[in-house]
Amino acid sequence: MTPLPTHPLATKELLKQLGPEKVKTDEATCFAASYDNMRLSFMPEAVIRPGVEEDIGTVLKLANLHRVPVTVRGRGTGNTGASSPIQGGWVIHLDHWDKIEIDPVAAMATVQPGAITAKINELAAPHGLFFPPDPSSLKYCSIGGNIATNAGGLRAAKYGVVRDHVYALEGYLPTGEKVTWGAPLRKFVSGINLRDLWIGSEGTLGVITKAVLKLVNRPTARRTFLVACRSDEIALEAAAQLMGSRINPAVFEFLDTQTVAAAEKQRGSRVFSSAELKGVETTHAILLIEIDGHPATLAEDAQKVRAWITRYAVAHRETDNETEAEALWDIRRTCSQAMYSLGNAKLNEDIVVPFKSYVPLIQYTQALGQRIGLATPTFGHAADGNFHVHIMYNRDNPEHCRKAEEAIYEVMKKVVELGGAITGEHGIGIAKSPFLSLQHSPAEIQAMLAVKKALDPNNILAPGQIFEPLNVWEYRPVKVHCAWDKH
Repeated sequence: MTPLPTHPLATKELLKQLGPEKVKTDEATCFAASYDNMRLSFMPEAVIRPGVEEDIGTVLKLANLHRVPVTVRGRGTGNTGASSPIQGGWVIHLDHWDKIEIDPVAAMATVQPGAITAKINELAAPHGLFFPPDPSSLKYCSIGGNIATNAGGLRAAKYGVVRDHVYALEGYLPTGEKVTWGAPLRKFVSGINLRDLWIGSEGTLGVITKAVLKLVNRPTARRTFLVACRSDEIALEAAAQLMGSRINPAVFEFLDTQTVAAAEKQRGSRVFSSAELKGVETTHAILLIEIDGHPATLAEDAQKVRAWITRYAVAHRETDNETEAEALWDIRRTCSQAMYSLGNAKLNEDIVVPFKSYVPLIQYTQALGQRIGLATPTFGHAADGNFHVHIMYNRDNPEHCRKAEEAIYEVMKKVVELGGAITGEHGIGIAKSPFLSLQHSPAEIQAMLAVKKALDPNNILAPGQIFEPLNVWEYRPVKVHCAWDKH
């Protein structure tokens, strides 16, 4: 697949200004920057690896002059195509900008956008600190991408999402001017808060070159519970009840019966023995709960969790041992890959619903799966209603594809009817752009576009993302191996 040279004069000038060591136009480099975890490939003309911050200003000013689309890329772990150059042009690749500086006194981390999220915690841990947002790809994803999508993770309900942990951002406007939003201070209310406007804007409003992050004290103790419930409905009723009891779990995960069955099949063994399940031989739902904090308060919360377990569970295990906790976590880590026993392709939507809609949502997905004849397993974060609803299908079966495409629109429509959101972690990108009008009114979308127009008058930064519905079903995913794929 050869890059399409739609802006040859601009690219020639770019090479002249930055040099061939920073600007690559070969097919292999361009292909590697053409897709993210969605695996839809859109070839750029050139890939730019800036040496200094000023290079970014140079690129953006030149792109504005020649109206060249520009896409910013970190490590490509996103699930929505947001870092794919869908209109070609240039890709600014920032994975090599990965410096991290920890200030243990201020409890802050100053990071470049290519820094791997897990590495921040490795460097903060010796100081008794940590950065709470923990997307499942934290060992591979970059903090710049996390900021661009306002990522969350398993601990978001207790500790918050990325926006709650950003003090300041430095970077460039789409027009090439350098700006700083916020400051490395615990309080800053000077001017309109454009820092939070950049967070979650998916690379459409600016290019981040540096971030100052808030770190928090690492909890000194934790206890993990694995709980089996007789049905999905009982598990979700129990989840809502626990959250209403004012216990604040660090992690609270739900795996529905379809997910548990698939994971057990992949493991080759059941999670709970027949003796533990007390005669419940059919499939069951699972809740994974982790509480953390000071040992004294943890003991009190653990007693409350045990009392709750006696009301709702048919079996449970618990531990405060790190090794044993990892064993309890195994079912949750297995479930995503286990989905492929139900189909060779999946639609994975990160929707959000309020507590009162937990049971109606799972009843709807169950009924939908039965009606269309496809598996609809669901798992996710029970503490904040952010569930991953899957539709599993065979990509080589046209009827499966048609049903899956129609069903995912129905799911999104139902989520909005239930008072929910079409995305809670992954963002819109191109994957969810067809559903944006289900969530937002024309006036709301026009307001967003007005902000985009004000900051990016020539629409050069990530054009086509979020606001222009793209029928992703017209594209076939490329067959590539990514570092985070299971072997």
